[in-house]
Amino acid sequence: MIRSVHLDDAQALLDIYNYYVLHTTVTFDIEPLSIEAFINKLNHINKDYPFIVFEVDDEILGFAYGSRFRPKPAYNYVAESTVYVKHGAQGKGIGSKLYAQLLEELKRTELHTVLGVLTIPNDASVKLHEKFGFQNVALLKEVGFKFDAWQNVGIWQLHLH
Repeated sequence: MIRSVHLDDAQALLDIYNYYVLHTTVTFDIEPLSIEAFINKLNHINKDYPFIVFEVDDEILGFAYGSRFRPKPAYNYVAESTVYVKHGAQGKGIGSKLYAQLLEELKRTELHTVLGVLTIPNDASVKLHEKFGFQNVALLKEVGFKFDAWQNVGIWQLHLH
């Protein structure tokens, strides 16, 4: 089941997210987030953008949301899309189902463009974005430093309207 996020979901979502913080370069957070910081992030995002979860038998297996790309007012019609699937639950189509729903919800807003900002290489995320029509528009070389190595970031873009 895909549904809107609830505040009660915060710990389960944080557990999913912090796995990626500690073990991967897909997020540039380096230290695990606290529950307080994550709740603040959740409330801040959920106020203006869709934030959805994928739940099976009362277990959250993934989540997705839109968020502000950059703070300047000219970016008001651009959102960044984010999706996380619980470690061990990948390969079951959860990310695709979440993305399909998220994009439908974003299309019902005044947004014009959605950006996927991906640490590269990341074949699974590239395939997910391209499956939904996103096009690669930029490669930013060595812009993040995590796990004692420089990380590249690719930007994929989708026009909603």
